[in-house]
Amino acid sequence: MSHQGEILQEVIKNSGISITRIVDELGITRPTIYRKFKDETLDYNFVKRIGEIIGHDFSQDFTSLHQVVLPFSVTPVSHGVSVMSDKGVTHKSTVTPMIESDSLKQLMQLQQKYIALLEAYNELLLKVYGPK
Repeated sequence: MSHQGEILQEVIKNSGISITRIVDELGITRPTIYRKFKDETLDYNFVKRIGEIIGHDFSQDFTSLHQVVLPFSVTPVSHGVSVMSDKGVTHKSTVTPMIESDSLKQLMQLQQKYIALLEAYNELLLKVYGPK
């Protein structure tokens, strides 16, 4: 069975869109995307951005079977909820999806920090060396 990075690479290859165009639009380097092709699991937002660039919906490629074995790395998102009291006053509260274990929560936080660090590093490289 192919892992998510291999599936991503194959779909990009079949799209006819050049790697150069994709990395330019993402603001990353070619070696970065080639490393992503080797990853077994990919960040949902990264795959979604590539899907937008090449005009492809990856939900059909990453089926429930892939998701069970090789789940997307998904960052929890807070959703704003408006609650109306019996006096007609609307209150806004934030609801965060429950995370089953503390270790998963810590892993997700580390993933967010790592991605932020990589993005800052890429920005620094662009400032120092400029786009190619």
